[in-house]
Amino acid sequence: MILVTGAAGFIGYHVSRSLLDRGEDVLGIDNLNDYYDPALKEARLDRLRQYPNFRFRQDDIADRTAMAAAFADEKPRRVIHLAAQAGVRYSLTNPHSYVTSNIEGFLNILEGCRHNAVEHLVYSSSSSVYGANVTQPFSEHDSVDHPVSLYAATKKANELMAHSYSHLYAMPTTGLRFFTVYGPWGRPDMALFKFTRGILAGEPIPVFNNGEMIRDFTYIDDIVEGVIRVLDHVPIPNPSWPREHPDPATSYAPYRVFNIGNNRPVPLLDCIAALERALGKTATLNLLPMQPGDVPSTMADVSDLENAVGFRPNTAIETGIARFVEWYREFYGTS
Repeated sequence: MILVTGAAGFIGYHVSRSLLDRGEDVLGIDNLNDYYDPALKEARLDRLRQYPNFRFRQDDIADRTAMAAAFADEKPRRVIHLAAQAGVRYSLTNPHSYVTSNIEGFLNILEGCRHNAVEHLVYSSSSSVYGANVTQPFSEHDSVDHPVSLYAATKKANELMAHSYSHLYAMPTTGLRFFTVYGPWGRPDMALFKFTRGILAGEPIPVFNNGEMIRDFTYIDDIVEGVIRVLDHVPIPNPSWPREHPDPATSYAPYRVFNIGNNRPVPLLDCIAALERALGKTATLNLLPMQPGDVPSTMADVSDLENAVGFRPNTAIETGIARFVEWYREFYGTS
């Protein structure tokens, strides 16, 4: 059985569904909070509940007692940890929620894996960990010691915490740095969702840094493929790990970190143009300055992922946006 935390979330829903489709027994955990519309989370969950091999527990990962009970009762073989407090801008006004969910919650997951002999923990990190780095494409082998938001700092902390458990308990862990994930059933707080809603409503859409942003938009199906391939690829110690010049991506312990990005960054204004074509409507842009904690550009080096599991994301932005718009129109009944 595979435990997926954040199963009612955007990525968690898609990962759970793919695992269920290949015949896995899946236990989903989610607290169904109201960071964004819980009705969307419930709709995702309703679809997962149609599978006989899916079970669900409404628990908060920050609840130490509940997490200990879930691991003890269910005895998951592997864990995909996707639950977290997301969002860079939200971390500027609600910092404590990030420590509660992303630090305390992650510790509870690590402890559950440690005490229940979990074979492999795969957990979500973020491209945000690259922070003030400017050399691109971003590589897992680069230092990431200068985060520019608390959200990024908690994701970097997760990688450090995972390494300590891999070192102390020989517990295999893999962190996945996601790059701007989008697609059907996406999060309403993400830019593509907000842009779609605004364009259809005839409202100006907020475009930060005066539109001079570049993002490595990664389609959800590519993310899911990468997550599941990595889940099946349990890390082993690197016997040639250079202690004199430590490599952040590997370790003498069973620990790895991978980027999952499209490796084809797109200017934000080009993304908006593709969305306009898919919707058949023109956007009105509200050009705004750069927001604190944000970065102007992201691009993933995915060579390590490809070498390890034989896969690299490849969905073009036009294809992904068209699929998102089709889902959005159907789900919200827009014409």
